[in-house]
Amino acid sequence: MRMIMHIDFPPEPFNTLVRNGTAGATLQKALNDVKPEAAYFSEANGQRGGILIVDLPEASKMPALAEPFFLTLNASVRFRVAMTPEDLARADLESIGKKYS
Repeated sequence: MRMIMHIDFPPEPFNTLVRNGTAGATLQKALNDVKPEAAYFSEANGQRGGILIVDLPEASKMPALAEPFFLTLNASVRFRVAMTPEDLARADLESIGKKYS
């Protein structure tokens, strides 16, 4: 299942990693393990943040996606289901609407 991973990086240890020149390598190591379909980095709630698009084939694989960021960057991670327009088309909203009208 395609998921959106929201990652918030607290100032520490990220500031220390930036200062000692290892932030990029640390982040790249996690990304190499997670293998996101897409990755974007930006400000999130006044802190460094990222959004990854990942495949979660089953719930038991969630730790493999989150732990690299928990353990190396003290990050917080949230997962949300992501649907493509094709996924939404298969949801059969018309039948659901009729059932609850």
